[in-house]
Amino acid sequence: MNQRAVIAAAAATLFSTMLIATPAAAQEKEKCYGIAKAGQNDCANLAGTHSCAGQSTVSDDKGEWKYVAKGTCAGLKGLTADQAKAAVKKG
Repeated sequence: MNQRAVIAAAAATLFSTMLIATPAAAQEKEKCYGIAKAGQNDCANLAGTHSCAGQSTVSDDKGEWKYVAKGTCAGLKGLTADQAKAAVKKG
């Protein structure tokens, strides 16, 4: 095999590996409420007192959320959107 063929084969292998690995890196996410630390929320809260990421003032507020890998929220002791809405509504 000449040098060009070796380089082309290596490049093809690298490219195909990157294509296979991409879906794992771009895994599905879900909102997980009640786990965000102060200043580390991902967007607006349930109460509507702010509308942007990084504006939470209290850690683990049930109305604040972060994106996590789908299926991991319960393990982090977080809440789904419906659970968070019910908890916030109770006061």
